Amino acid sequence: MTRTEMCGSKMCGILVLAFAGVTFAVEVQDRDRWPGAPYPPSELIQAVEWSPADTVIRKADGSDNWPITWADDDHLYTAYGDGWGFVPKVDKKLSLGFARVAGGPVDFVGVNIRTETGERQGDDRRGPKASGMLCVDGVLYMLVRNTGNSQVAWSEDHARTWRWSDWKFETSFGVPTFLNFGKNYAGARDDYVYVYSNDHDSAYEAGDRMVMARVPKDRIRERDAYEFFRGLDGQSQPLWTGDIRDRGAVFVHPGRCYRSGISYNAGLKRYLWCQILPESTDSRGPRYQGGFGIYEAPEPWGPWHTVFFTETWDMGPGESGSLPTKWMSEDGRTCHLLFSGNDCFSVRKLTLHGK
Repeated sequence: MTRTEMCGSKMCGILVLAFAGVTFAVEVQDRDRWPGAPYPPSELIQAVEWSPADTVIRKADGSDNWPITWADDDHLYTAYGDGWGFVPKVDKKLSLGFARVAGGPVDFVGVNIRTETGERQGDDRRGPKASGMLCVDGVLYMLVRNTGNSQVAWSEDHARTWRWSDWKFETSFGVPTFLNFGKNYAGARDDYVYVYSNDHDSAYEAGDRMVMARVPKDRIRERDAYEFFRGLDGQSQPLWTGDIRDRGAVFVHPGRCYRSGISYNAGLKRYLWCQILPESTDSRGPRYQGGFGIYEAPEPWGPWHTVFFTETWDMGPGESGSLPTKWMSEDGRTCHLLFSGNDCFSVRKLTLHGK
């Protein structure tokens, strides 16, 4: 395998050395394996092999965001922003539109879903946009940003009609996302749903830390049911509070906590969190140039370790990205990154190598 096939970044070159015969033990001991990363290297996942750049599948050109969930009917449901969705495209550009994705990561087909109660218009920060999607007990839940600050909506008919909460997160949670487990929330660790966000009122500003909330899965629509992560006690168990003002950090990366997507890899028994870096040398942003990190932990609150980190990927990582659980292999080693690179529904295969 060549260096180019692995990745275009300097950090990925280090991974190629691992495949070329450098022992994994040395790699694990080398805390500089991922220069600039906020957390030490993962010992469980010691190398990431990306498919070649020319194998990336891109559809729905001109649309971005793409939070996604695996629903009870075995389809994936997603939402796009500032675009027209999949071909055949919708007639008007939407800040919030919906689609159903059928099939696997190579042969998938996306179909737009029209909904008067869900669709929204307005470019950039002027229009509401989805940042999280989740299916629990056959109901789709959506976290929507740019609503001052964010809001919950839900659909009981697979995105054809939506109802919206009469409350909002008005402190922090500027770009919240759901933690996804398996099909229809199968394999969840408990009866809670977990929400993560940059600790900022805006989706367009990076924070110094990420914050987390939890809510009983049957009370997602109720603001008073949410609790916020405060930190860990002396036994490394999570502490929760009902007062959002007492929230603590679940992840720290000063000035670089931005948009993200998180899912549970059942095969590896790890939470995998994809986080986009806010910087870009391209005026169009990370959709066309930039970096990101993938972090793993045994619990939703950590401790976090770095699986992959690059300041400059070999293509634009998009403004958001995640690892859909439907497209993970049974052993968890083969995954597919869904990202909004090139302003598309972009999919790239990755293989996670361990000991």
